[in-house]
Amino acid sequence: MSDMDGGGPALFRLVRFWSRRWAGQAAAPTGEARHVQHVMVVEAVRTAPGEATVGTVAHQLGLDHSGASRMVKEAVDAGHLERATSPHDRRRAALRLTERGHALLAGSREWQRHAFDELTASWDEADRLRFAAYLRRLADEVGA
Repeated sequence: MSDMDGGGPALFRLVRFWSRRWAGQAAAPTGEARHVQHVMVVEAVRTAPGEATVGTVAHQLGLDHSGASRMVKEAVDAGHLERATSPHDRRRAALRLTERGHALLAGSREWQRHAFDELTASWDEADRLRFAAYLRRLADEVGA
């Protein structure tokens, strides 16, 4: 088996590892049970190309419309998002981050940076920078 053959399995080992562990750790800053779910919705709204809607959130999170609608409603109720009538289509609701949503996103990004720093603490700086660049590249290509 070549080094490249192990890339896919290694990626999915990391996904399995984090899917079991990250939710509890990421929720620690606020202690809110729905913290991670709100972060996911806020992140989807923030990175949406163009106007963010429930459909946008559903697509970005890989959910059906009703599941995304529930998550958006909870994020709105928590004060992270606000709904407004879309200026492009009055039948749709456009989603925008509130100040509280921006603060949640900033806190989440800080936690993410800290987690990356901890996981790569024993690596030399060149490897850390190269790995970070590859992760950004992969995320950008997947998100395109």
